[in-house]
Amino acid sequence: MGMVDSLRVLAEVARVTVPSAVDVAFGRLERSSVDERARQFARRVVELLDVRLTVEGQHNVSPSRAYVYMSNHQSHLDIPILYAALPTRALRMVAMAELFRIPGWGPALRRAEFIEIDRSSRDRAVIAIQSAAALVRDGVSVWIAPEEARSRDGTVRPLRRGGFHLALGTGAPIVPVAIRGTIDLVTRGAMHRGVPVHVTIGSPLSTLTHGVPELMEKVSTFLHRHVEVN
Repeated sequence: MGMVDSLRVLAEVARVTVPSAVDVAFGRLERSSVDERARQFARRVVELLDVRLTVEGQHNVSPSRAYVYMSNHQSHLDIPILYAALPTRALRMVAMAELFRIPGWGPALRRAEFIEIDRSSRDRAVIAIQSAAALVRDGVSVWIAPEEARSRDGTVRPLRRGGFHLALGTGAPIVPVAIRGTIDLVTRGAMHRGVPVHVTIGSPLSTLTHGVPELMEKVSTFLHRHVEVN
């Protein structure tokens, strides 16, 4: 059933992206539409794959304010899992510049207010910080995966400084989020049902009273503690 489930999830991707692409073409894509479609996609992924999702720590954050969420990255399905787990009104992702170069996807991602990060360009990094700060001022939370790369074995990879500088530029608190189990949702290109996934939401960390080294240490410690559980 793995391949069948993969096709079903891809169909749900199309159900979300096609209307958004049409809205982009006609210049009418609204933030509320992006939010609702993302949450709808997240719910369908959880239902289709019968994900045994457990979320802890939702009481640590307020749905009415914006944060910079920082999580580990185990799978391409981390994004719908986060949309399903985080109690936030609006959420946008920081994505690598390569995704914005895909024909059709790039304009849609930009119109949907996803944030393009290019590690090779300082000027573009400044633009990313400005974009994230503008979203936070509008009450939109931002998600960043600060690891060097997506984990291949479920362990936490070393963290990069760039995401923390971006977070400081927004002035919003950083909320560490540990994801455990999504690496088992997709293996060898096939998706699997009934996988237990655990999401732990930590307490907000002030970007006004903590510097980058201290924030990196706190987020890293939180992720190791809640992801690498024996």
